[in-house]
Amino acid sequence: MKRVAFICVHNSCRSQMAEALGKKLASDVFESFSAGTEVKPQINQDAVRLMKQVHGIDMEKSQYSKLISELPKIDIVVTMGCNVHCPFLTCQHREDWGLDDPSGKPDEAFLQTMRRIEEKILDLKNRIQQGIL
Repeated sequence: MKRVAFICVHNSCRSQMAEALGKKLASDVFESFSAGTEVKPQINQDAVRLMKQVHGIDMEKSQYSKLISELPKIDIVVTMGCNVHCPFLTCQHREDWGLDDPSGKPDEAFLQTMRRIEEKILDLKNRIQQGIL
C-alpha cells in the first residue's frame, strides 16, 4: 500500500484536512500522513469544527501538528500550495495542489478548500488504483 504525505508549513490546516479526508475516503488504497516544516500547538480550530460538522471527523482525536522528520518512508508527497521549499523527501512522485490557506477567513473559504481536497483525494486514489502512480 502506498504512503502519501500531505505537506504544509505549519501542518495545522490544509494538510491536516487532507490527512483526515485521505483516511476517510481512500484508506483502502493509500495510507495518509501529514507534516510540516514548523509545528503549531494545535490544529486550526475552524478546520477542526468544520471537519466535525461536515464529515463527522474529530481531527484532534487522532492527529496533531508534526514535523516532516517524524514521517515514515513516503511514496507520494503532496504539497498544499504554501510556496514552501519543503526539505527533500525521497519519494516516487511529488505534486502540488496549489490550495490557498483559509486560515483567518470565513467558513466558506474553509468549506471550499475542504471540497477541493476531497476532489483531489478521490483523483489521487483513482490514479493510484489505475496504476498511474
